[in-house]
Amino acid sequence: MNIARRDVPSEIPTASMADVAFLLIIFFLVASFYSVTRGIQFSLPRHDEEAFTSEPEAAVLIVISRDGALTVDGRSMPLTELIGYLHPRVSRNPEKSVIIQTSMDAPYHAMTDVFDELRQAGVGNVVIPTSAEMALYGLQEPQ
Repeated sequence: MNIARRDVPSEIPTASMADVAFLLIIFFLVASFYSVTRGIQFSLPRHDEEAFTSEPEAAVLIVISRDGALTVDGRSMPLTELIGYLHPRVSRNPEKSVIIQTSMDAPYHAMTDVFDELRQAGVGNVVIPTSAEMALYGLQEPQ
């Protein structure tokens, strides 16, 4: 008696692998939207000449150089004296603008330290000028 043999094709079923790969792609796409961003959240302003109404003479200009040194209204100043310098000016005029001009190579902590000091001094109007605004008001890139 002959037994009929069926030849089973020796193929790997790829349909289920494609389903698994597709589900993994969907999972990673969805999971990437839930990543946590750490640090200071702020967006840089777009250039708008009408929005920048503070004159540099009326505002306090803080320049942060690439080595983290501060220059406030043209004179060198340590970070510890910044609150004492700003407090009388802000108490006379609470809407006084403070312009922070920073070098592209300045350490990140130097800017965050200045922001902390401004918050402690009660400054509410902080301006970070764009390159076009710096050119408009004759400000140069700090060294």
